[in-house]
Amino acid sequence: MAEDFTDQVVIVTGAASGIGLEQAKLFLQNHAQVIGIDKNQIPLENENFEPITADVSNEKLFEKITKLIETTYKRVDVVCNTAGKLDDYRDARDTSLDQWNDILQTDLTSQFMMVKSVLPTMIKQHHGVFVNMASIAGMVAGGGGIAYTAAKHAVVGMTKQLDLDFAEHGVRANCIAPGAINTPMNGSDFEGDAKMAQWVAEQTPARRWAEPKEVAELTLFLASQQSDYIHGSVIPIDGGWTAK
Repeated sequence: MAEDFTDQVVIVTGAASGIGLEQAKLFLQNHAQVIGIDKNQIPLENENFEPITADVSNEKLFEKITKLIETTYKRVDVVCNTAGKLDDYRDARDTSLDQWNDILQTDLTSQFMMVKSVLPTMIKQHHGVFVNMASIAGMVAGGGGIAYTAAKHAVVGMTKQLDLDFAEHGVRANCIAPGAINTPMNGSDFEGDAKMAQWVAEQTPARRWAEPKEVAELTLFLASQQSDYIHGSVIPIDGGWTAK
């Protein structure tokens, strides 16, 4: 889809690879000013792109974001809370408290801290869109271990409450729930003879993995005026996995 985001400021976390990288590329193609955040180097060069090398689990990052928005950009229109990490499908017996906290800090708390950083600006300008990354693990069990599943369920709840609280201020919040997406985060499924990747495809009604660009295109729609009446929703992009 084509959409003009000229003069709009978009923040994308996890922008160095996978879904986040494709989101950043697509918003740039549609004329947005993009701030990309990742702990790794982001392979993008564009006059409208500002990279920030930082780990979203570091709370000091969000002080920097607040200052950057207030002093440089003066606005923020779209936030893609995309950064995340898996928990290797560890169950409760195999998950230490440190591991639990580590997953929740990256997959949930970082999204909350980003919301806290930019929400005052969105309310002031009476406009803003959050596209938070959930997962099929935020809708059903089995998409991750106990920490990842808990974090992604919490992202869904946070997104719904965020939208309910601030829709009257012109702020929209929705989340995307990807299934099998061919990203570096899922790279272990393709190792060796890739039997795990093949099994996942066979268990998916669409019989394939999706590419990150497909998630980015959904993100662009949710950030656009075409989705202005979509509020507090969870949008699966999972090839029918959660329809089973």
